[in-house]
Amino acid sequence: MPKPGELIFAAPRGAAMPPRHLADLTPAERREAVAGLGEKPFRARQLSQHYFARLTDDPAQWTDIPAAARQRLADELLPSLMTEVRHLACDDGATRKTLWRLHDGTLVESVLMRYPDRVTMCISSQAGCGMNCPFCATGQAGLDRNLSTAEIVHQIVAGMRALRDGEIPGGPARLSNIVFMGMGEPLANYRRVLGAIRRLTDPAPDGLGLSQRGITVSTVGLVPAIRKLTDEGLKCRLAVSLHAPDDELRDTLVPVNTRWKVREVLDAAWDYAETSGRRVSVEYALIRDINDQAWRADLLGRLLKGRRAHVNLIPLNPTPGSRWTASRPQDERAFVAALEVHGVPVTVRDTRGQEIDGACGQLAATER
Repeated sequence: MPKPGELIFAAPRGAAMPPRHLADLTPAERREAVAGLGEKPFRARQLSQHYFARLTDDPAQWTDIPAAARQRLADELLPSLMTEVRHLACDDGATRKTLWRLHDGTLVESVLMRYPDRVTMCISSQAGCGMNCPFCATGQAGLDRNLSTAEIVHQIVAGMRALRDGEIPGGPARLSNIVFMGMGEPLANYRRVLGAIRRLTDPAPDGLGLSQRGITVSTVGLVPAIRKLTDEGLKCRLAVSLHAPDDELRDTLVPVNTRWKVREVLDAAWDYAETSGRRVSVEYALIRDINDQAWRADLLGRLLKGRRAHVNLIPLNPTPGSRWTASRPQDERAFVAALEVHGVPVTVRDTRGQEIDGACGQLAATER
């Protein structure tokens, strides 16, 4: 049976999920799987050490495992799930978008961004997106299917390997932050996204040993799933893609608002903030003459005043065929000023990756 939060926005029927992978399994399930293959259960920890700690799935490098067992363990527990189709880079190589082909031919994208003081990866949780937001290229493409936990995790493993091996200009580096802001609505793939968070943050060798505080999970506002996430007791940051403070406009910009209104979404977000101790990030794409009016900035400020929140204003990134564009600079400045009057912390997001269609709302996963 589907889990709560997956009932309404599940992947299309018949969508083919990939074969079982080590990263799909808990440590206990890995031991069971290895024993089921006729191997000693401790081999599960050895496999985990190779994949999560050493970032390798090449059986030729597993010198602590008998040669006769390596290929079978690899075939059964570390199958190839996705292959790199191409990399596109900008910012002198500091921003790199990767196009992945999954086992069934589905295409998804992830983006790695290196800054002077940190490295962030933007990863996908679905192939496409079913939320249908009209200003987002991913949303306009529709939903192909959910990604598995292992497909989500492998984007990070590949990025960490590239950083370790010095593939990104600036020398070897460590990953600082992960944002579930690539393709898809993460909370519409709740169970697998939660599994991925566990794999990313479990101590090595059970997982990658990353900090929950370095992970941001975005949502357009699936209220039941936000409340379920609150009950998990995580320290990840929640990002709410609001884009309008009033229901009339948000019904159009974020169609799920016809189900869960602005106040319901924000109430759920405040509960998450209270439980997690983390500020909520309110994402707001500034669209010229659509949602950037002074009165909307004032309304947003009134909704957020005194709350544990931070506003990320995102100048709208261009997408093919869109009739909308980014706000005028003076309107952007006025919007910021109106929020500051209410004491609401606000920043304007860096539009990294725009030249390679790797910025917010631009991921479309095409081979063109």
